[in-house]
Amino acid sequence: MIIHRLGLEINNKESIYYWTAVNNIPVFCPALTDGSLGDMIYFFNIKAEKKLRVDIAEDVAHINTMAVKSQNTGVIILGGGFVKHHINNANLMRNGSNYAVYINTGQEFDGSDSGASPDEAVSWGKLRHGIEPVKLHSDATLVFPLIVARTFARSN
Repeated sequence: MIIHRLGLEINNKESIYYWTAVNNIPVFCPALTDGSLGDMIYFFNIKAEKKLRVDIAEDVAHINTMAVKSQNTGVIILGGGFVKHHINNANLMRNGSNYAVYINTGQEFDGSDSGASPDEAVSWGKLRHGIEPVKLHSDATLVFPLIVARTFARSN
């Protein structure tokens, strides 16, 4: 759980990972080495006598176990691709999630995981049969803040 450790080490109250670590809320990053953090691990290991080893399999076991032990699960997936697959695959271990919202610009015709409809996830057992999943075709960075604001807004 490297994100948890980084959240504790950063010790910055403006960081979302600080707050998830302090409140023991798990954050998973299945593509941890795909980007600058992976580069930093590489550069560290080139110079370090004692190499840094990251056990991604531990995170997979953790998210799958959380899904299996949960009475109900719901997913809000912003974007898609590897992360969408990872989260839905964890729910496959429990015969699918009970609730699902996808927000992305992916279209079915391009054959991408992002573009796959919720029906595709139902066919694999990643979403339960009989639920009413929602797929919103939009830019998640525009729409999700509006959904959150409306969800938590107080009526006058």
